Amino acid sequence: MAMQMSRTNHTRRSFLRASGVSLGLPVLESMQPRAFGANASDVRKRMVAVNVELGLHGPNMMPAQSGHGYELSPYLKILERFRNDFTYISGASHPEVDGGHASRKSFLTGMRHPLSAGFKNSISIDQLAAERLGTETRFASLSLTTSSAGISWSRSGVEIPAESRPSRVFKKLFVEGTSAEKKLTVERLKKGQSVLDAVAEKARRMQGRVSGRDRQKLEQYFNSVREAEKRLVKAEEWEQHPKPVVDVKEPRDVLDAKYLIERLDLMYDMMHLAIQTDSTRFITLSDPGRNLVPAITGVDTDHHMLSHHAKDPEKIAQLAIVETAIVAALGRFLGKLADSSEAQHSLLDQTMVLFGSNLGNASNHDTRNMPILLAGGGFRHGQHLAFDQQDNYPLTNLFVSMLQQLGFEIDTFVSSTGTMTGLNPV
Repeated sequence: MAMQMSRTNHTRRSFLRASGVSLGLPVLESMQPRAFGANASDVRKRMVAVNVELGLHGPNMMPAQSGHGYELSPYLKILERFRNDFTYISGASHPEVDGGHASRKSFLTGMRHPLSAGFKNSISIDQLAAERLGTETRFASLSLTTSSAGISWSRSGVEIPAESRPSRVFKKLFVEGTSAEKKLTVERLKKGQSVLDAVAEKARRMQGRVSGRDRQKLEQYFNSVREAEKRLVKAEEWEQHPKPVVDVKEPRDVLDAKYLIERLDLMYDMMHLAIQTDSTRFITLSDPGRNLVPAITGVDTDHHMLSHHAKDPEKIAQLAIVETAIVAALGRFLGKLADSSEAQHSLLDQTMVLFGSNLGNASNHDTRNMPILLAGGGFRHGQHLAFDQQDNYPLTNLFVSMLQQLGFEIDTFVSSTGTMTGLNPV
């Protein structure tokens, strides 16, 4: 897919470096990214996460052998071109994350008991990355969905609204607003800054009248305000900066939800363009599935019902048709990344792609043994990491490894016990 940038790489990199100096977010020592070398602008590390909420049938997804040289499972054979570019992970899940379909809330956060009355989510790994590293691109992150809800969560546990229309994603990324629209946007951004200033000033006046514990809470609040202010300043500066120009027509949305693969492909196309133009480096995609019959040859039962197959061979056969198409769509996306290059590396080499499901067995809403595949991103792949199917390995260990690969000095994330055993950087 041809692409024409509206500015030279040199100019763009100079701008980003300038923005990084003047708009760098305050960071905690324990969370600070490692210092990169002089060519850091040429090494852009990215992360994509995709959740298939209705699961992926285990016997068709999980290889029978572990280690290297394993025989590809039926679904993984679809991705054979990339067998040395991905690691399949079995026997892993989030400790104490239950709740069936509600476990999607914890897919990228690992927060326990999402159906409990007092459940409060925490930050998802993509938003943690976006907080610290998102200033280098126009958009800190993108939260996408093929249907409704997304899988990204803010530090305060609020779900990040997900975009379901590819046309709106395209306009956001590539369509310039009019001068009047830009002016209005800048005015709104400035108004947002003034509101933050007023609230922060009120909080400062309170500092001398509160306890030490409350002063600590206020300092945390000030840090949040400072980060929000700098994000607003960054957004204001990007409003004055031209958007990339791509030699691609604006997509036409597929509004009929039964065309689930066509909708998936369109979103993957937008994700590839966003990464290719370095418009953002952190993207999530939720594929919730629907209570309808997909427009796929050989399928006459709705997807949700097929996922609850209760070991019925006919349902499993139709489910395999649907899930084969879902995995094939992932393969097309990986192919686009592999066939696109940047700084003498493919975009797949520079992009971690996490693909899986919050359900290990959708038929009975079991959240153990989640099907997880990690592709690209600079790891030594070509293996099946098989952990204990009865006493699952914490999936959050993978999240620690991924965050470290982005440059974070971080050793724990929610329920993790360290980095993922057997997963090593190149």
